[in-house]
Amino acid sequence: MKFDRITFDPKMMGGRACIRGMRVTVSLLVNLVAKRLSTEEILEAYPYLEAEDVQQALQYAAWLAEESIHPLEHAAP
Repeated sequence: MKFDRITFDPKMMGGRACIRGMRVTVSLLVNLVAKRLSTEEILEAYPYLEAEDVQQALQYAAWLAEESIHPLEHAAP
């Protein structure tokens, strides 16, 4: 999956995932959505963001949280 709006800069926000090089972290947007703010409300509060920024932040968070099962090999007794 391509996350072209998610950026990382060790000199900004401690290297956390941000939106398009701005000081807006993915975690902030995910938390706002978790608090039931709509995309429209988020864009009103942060007019320099775009709807796609919010969508991609959620997609990135979902990608990070994706579970994978890795079976362990059992050693012979």
